[in-house]
Amino acid sequence: MTPATPTPTPAPPQPPQGGETYRLAVPNTAAAPKIAREFLDTLLRVSRHDALADDARLCVTELVTNAHRHTQTHRIGVTVAVNRKRITVYVTDDAPWSLPVPSTVPTERELGCGQGVFLLDSVAEAWGSTIYGGLSPSHKAVWFTLARAGTAA
Repeated sequence: MTPATPTPTPAPPQPPQGGETYRLAVPNTAAAPKIAREFLDTLLRVSRHDALADDARLCVTELVTNAHRHTQTHRIGVTVAVNRKRITVYVTDDAPWSLPVPSTVPTERELGCGQGVFLLDSVAEAWGSTIYGGLSPSHKAVWFTLARAGTAA
């Protein structure tokens, strides 16, 4: 993650109609990605989204790891909105200006790490980041959406 300039970011998708929302808050420790991954994995099995589990685990691990490594936030939030067709996962922290910045080609220094944005681009139906707090930004969410195969965007 690199510091970002204040530019408009895409709004996160609306919560799914007919769906449910689940929330988890974990301390910002090295265990946070594993805890978030297991929370999401359990939720996907219960909601019959098993086919999305591998991609969801990969994406949530990357986002929670970024929050752990690149912010000083005390708590990392994971919110999952799920319905019959898709899931949207939001990872929140209190470092609103530390955003993932996509680049077209990873540098030699980035090979092997820092490629989370490339993963999101290749796996997620949609992803983005949203800064909250108006003129005094207080936190951000980096989110991604995954859909069942054959589901139109």
